[in-house]
Amino acid sequence: MNLKNILLVSIIAIMQTMAYSSCSTPKNIAYLQGLSQGEIQALSEQRRLTIKPDDKLSILVSSKDPELSQVFNLTVSQQRIGQASTSGSGNSGQNVPFTVNPEGDINYPFIGNIHVAGLTRNELCKVIEDRLRNEGLLKDPIVIVEFQNATISVLGDVGAPGEYPIDKDNLNLLQAISKAGDLQITGQRQNVMVLRRDGDNEIAYFVDLTNPKSVMESPAYHLQQNDIIYVEPNSMHKRQSTVNGTSVLTPGFWFSIASFIASMSVLIFK
Repeated sequence: MNLKNILLVSIIAIMQTMAYSSCSTPKNIAYLQGLSQGEIQALSEQRRLTIKPDDKLSILVSSKDPELSQVFNLTVSQQRIGQASTSGSGNSGQNVPFTVNPEGDINYPFIGNIHVAGLTRNELCKVIEDRLRNEGLLKDPIVIVEFQNATISVLGDVGAPGEYPIDKDNLNLLQAISKAGDLQITGQRQNVMVLRRDGDNEIAYFVDLTNPKSVMESPAYHLQQNDIIYVEPNSMHKRQSTVNGTSVLTPGFWFSIASFIASMSVLIFK
C-alpha cells in the first residue's frame, strides 16, 4: 500500500471515530429506568425534619385571649431573646426566632429550658402546649412551630447550583434536584452523592438516579436540613474543563489530527 492510500485510510478511520463519538446515544441519561405503569416501588422510611442544634425556630402561640398569649411570642421590640415583655399593645413587632443551643435546648418565656433536639415540629408544639396548660399559663394554647433556616445545598453539574430552603417535611432528592434546575446532560446520574451531618460525623450516601430501587430505598431519599447534594460531571465535561479542553478522546483532538493529515497529503501529492 502506497503512502497516498495509507493517508486516505487514516482519514476515513478518523472520520468514522469522530462520527461514532458524536452520534452515539448515552444509555445512562433517563431517571428511574425500568419502572412500568402501575408498578409499586418501596420507599425508605419517611422522616419528618427533626430539630438540631443551631436551628432557628419560629414559635407562635395563640389562644382565645390574644393579649395573654402574646407574652409568649418574642418580637424584635422586646428587650432580649428568652424574656417576654408585657409593655405596649403586644400585637406589633416581628417575631424573633429561637436558636437551638449546642446542647439542643431553647429557653422559652415563663417555662424556661426545653430540650428540643430530636423533636419534630408537631412534637414540640405538643410539648409547649402541654407545659402552658399544665402550669396554668394558658387554658387553650395553640402553638405553631416553623423552621427558619432549614436549607439544603446542591452543587456540581446542575442547572442552578446553590442553597435552597426546605419548605416542607419529607422533601425528597428528586424534588431538590428539580429546585436546582435538574442535572446537566453531562452530570453523572449513577453516583450522586448526598453528604449528611450526624453529630460530629459526616455520612456520604451515593445514589444511582437511573435505578428506582437505589433512589427510593436510599436513606438519603428524604432530605434533612443542611444536606449537601453533589453531582459529579462526566469524563467528557471534566476534559472540557482543562486549559484547552483537548485530549485523545475529544472531537477537537481528532479534528486536529484529520486537519494535519489532510495538510500533509496536499503537500505530498500536489
